[in-house]
Amino acid sequence: MRKKLIEVALPLDAISRESKREKSIRHGHPSTLHLWWSRKPLATARAVIFASLVDDPSSHPELFPTEQDQISERLRLFGIIERLVVWKNSNDSELLAEAQEEIKKYCGGQTPEFLDPFAGGGSIPLEAQRLGLKVQASDINPVAVIINKAMLEIPPIFADRPPVNPECLKGGKWNKASGLAEDVAYYAELLKNEAFAQIGHLYPSIKIPEQQGSSLSSSVIAWLWARTVKCPNPACGCQMPLVSSFTIAKTDNKDIYIEPSLTNGIILYKIKKGKSENNGTVNRQGARCVICQSPVSFPYIREEGKNKRMGKSLIAIVAQSTNSKIYLASNKQHANVFAHKSGVFDFNQKLPYNPRDYKTPLYGLTNYFDLFTDRQLIFLTILLDLIPKIQSIVEKDAIKAGLANDGLDLENGGIEAKAYGQAVTVYLGILIDKMADYHSSLCTWNITGEKIRNTFSRQALPMVWDFAEGNPFSDATGSLKNMTEWIVKAITTLPANNQASVKLGDAQIDNLSRNVLISTDPPYYNNICYADLSDYFYIWLKKSLKGIYKSVFKTILVPKIDELVATPYRFDGDKDKAKDFFESGLKKVFSNFYLYSSEECPTTIYYAFKQSDINIENEDKKISSTGWETMLSALIESGFSITGTWPIKTEMSNRSTGIKTNALASSIVLVCRQRSKDSTLCSRRDFLNALKSELKTALQELQRANIAPVDLAQAAIGPGMAVYSRYSSVLEPDGSAMSVREALGLINEELDKFLTEREGELDGDSRLCVALFSQFGYGEMKFGEADVLARAKNTSIDKLVTKKVIYA
Repeated sequence: MRKKLIEVALPLDAISRESKREKSIRHGHPSTLHLWWSRKPLATARAVIFASLVDDPSSHPELFPTEQDQISERLRLFGIIERLVVWKNSNDSELLAEAQEEIKKYCGGQTPEFLDPFAGGGSIPLEAQRLGLKVQASDINPVAVIINKAMLEIPPIFADRPPVNPECLKGGKWNKASGLAEDVAYYAELLKNEAFAQIGHLYPSIKIPEQQGSSLSSSVIAWLWARTVKCPNPACGCQMPLVSSFTIAKTDNKDIYIEPSLTNGIILYKIKKGKSENNGTVNRQGARCVICQSPVSFPYIREEGKNKRMGKSLIAIVAQSTNSKIYLASNKQHANVFAHKSGVFDFNQKLPYNPRDYKTPLYGLTNYFDLFTDRQLIFLTILLDLIPKIQSIVEKDAIKAGLANDGLDLENGGIEAKAYGQAVTVYLGILIDKMADYHSSLCTWNITGEKIRNTFSRQALPMVWDFAEGNPFSDATGSLKNMTEWIVKAITTLPANNQASVKLGDAQIDNLSRNVLISTDPPYYNNICYADLSDYFYIWLKKSLKGIYKSVFKTILVPKIDELVATPYRFDGDKDKAKDFFESGLKKVFSNFYLYSSEECPTTIYYAFKQSDINIENEDKKISSTGWETMLSALIESGFSITGTWPIKTEMSNRSTGIKTNALASSIVLVCRQRSKDSTLCSRRDFLNALKSELKTALQELQRANIAPVDLAQAAIGPGMAVYSRYSSVLEPDGSAMSVREALGLINEELDKFLTEREGELDGDSRLCVALFSQFGYGEMKFGEADVLARAKNTSIDKLVTKKVIYA
């Protein structure tokens, strides 16, 4: 069987560099279409898929007879990858055509079918589509399905068509999804105007005092609020504000803060320039009253919240002047503008019981509608109410533009007027989701960027004390105009080149696919509870799109029972049951992959979560990386042989989950093939002999490919596990099967002997110390890089911290 490039070597530095750089790209990046958690970089996915399809030169000695010929050809393929992973080349038609021709050359003149059963945010199947593959994508999560339909399925249906809106100039060339994007922009503007006509009065402008540069009215960007509770001190009893910080602007040229004071029994707020001496009223220990300075405990605040006695007070207003933001004191007009709310809100779904990620229920915010102000609920509901009207207008305009009035739905294969109206509506539904992300009482004010920070600034719904309520009809961050621009730019960068099939499906159930290329990013133990987080968006998407995708929105909330995640709270706090559920489910998934996968091309699986279990044995802490060993064991037990393990750095060190945390900075790509059906048993001695004879050659290949020392230890696991996993079982002298952990230990010993004979007799902890010192000396290093090395040595950073060998 011919080896693919990914089974021999990769230009890891180039892939990692562009993957990290991609995280800072915003405008036009597909990730900005709709929020999703833990997306894989497009650069990584593109490189992995391409390298899984082209042959390594060593597979063709008739074409590349010498070692130097093979190295030269490998470098040529590296050159294609190094160009492919650059973001600005994403839609370079000549480069993509060149890559597609290389793929066809090694795949019998055709491109194979592709499957991602954990499609999530869609990065991996999108890049398969970009490389010309026919794509199948599925996910058990309806929100993920809609994101993938919007990225993969809809654009090719309406590619290269002109817009239908009446104000667009006819004629010209509309490439890919540019016509669709133009219509989304037009009808989103129509949606905004219709909404403003109904509720624009709820968002009044404000007069800026003359001394601040103008006496004219200005658009409000945001209203800054603080939650309040009654001070428990009987001698005070004020409605004390809960504020994390009174500083509201901190830039190079200005510092602005809020100063509270008590006047006639009422707390008033003034805007001051300079640095505040008051740090706020809430920290991790509790709160204090800003008036009497009494300490206030969290249990008291929680009890007030649960008894619906938590209020809110307007503490400042942010307006837009000609060149900058202006901060104004609150006033009664703006504080009471929506005192008389109207409408019935039927979002009475409870937040899931997820004590790790959801803190708001502790304070009485137990339902989804509790997370929004009345004005925000009115605004979002008005958008939902207008969706059918806008959809009807799109359909009528499409008929006038020449599309057939066939009445066929998008879900049933429609490509004419009705389907087009539904397609535009899908993106308007996504727009409402984006507005919900930027218009809740969990949004905060970014004091350095002077803009609203969205609800999901991290993968959780934490309690927020002082929050920012944006103006959706302004031009600022979080406005309808701003969010529409993000969506439109994202649509224009989509490949829209090959038809794709996106379905709601459980990866644990056989979907009957066969002989396909699989590349996927499965869940990592209990890292992210996607179903819980997705409910926040599902409640809005369902109301806007359930008439279009009836098969997707069949449940009240996102399905959770079958979600493959080891979350103890779903098993009454039983960690063992959660672990068993995840591991048994993962084996079902990989058994299906064995049925689906092509014999010609390897399956690639991403692994990117650091988790350690500590077991006390004879006063020594024995560490095992639960997720890592579970993944390897499940693959091998499902019939796969592991032929590669590539560490690709994907995260920026300044991301919110990485700052001051031991967050893993790399994704490990596991490369797997179906194990031979006539594989045999093997003794420990035979395994060691094969390992010694084969690992050295593989390591020399890796070094010739310029694999960095920090990555070599992890990359070496691939060829080592290839030896271990090609046997049906490796037997110990007592007849028991060798564990994955033991095999990893032996692989590491051989690796260390190769690197330096003097280290060969050291234990895993000592080998890690030698490796760290040889690369970094006594200096600092990134935790993610150190953690990759530790996992490869089958130990952990935490263990060495406990032994006071290193500081992390």
